[in-house]
Amino acid sequence: MTKNEKLYIVTRSDLCAGLKIAQCCHALREFSEKYRDIDSTWFKESNYLVVLEVKDEDSLKSQINSAELADLKFAAFYEPDLDNQITAVAFEPCDKSRNLFRRLPLAGK
Repeated sequence: MTKNEKLYIVTRSDLCAGLKIAQCCHALREFSEKYRDIDSTWFKESNYLVVLEVKDEDSLKSQINSAELADLKFAAFYEPDLDNQITAVAFEPCDKSRNLFRRLPLAGK
């Protein structure tokens, strides 16, 4: 991992602002638990975050599929209060992530 590598969180634009924020926090926490070594290295060496958004749950699932094809590590958050819909996903900090998500808009724009 390079010094300024960013961890990417992707959420949905069809959620209200407050819900987006909470879901992104949940996704980051899921990633931290699932990939403790990656999270620890990222936190110590970089700690940069990028929060992006896609249209809806189907679009988020498409991003997950792309990540799987690229062999990226990720952690999705399923919101119990929304029938376990996927609301946000955190993706490992690496060049593959940067390349995959470079065209997505920043969340809240």
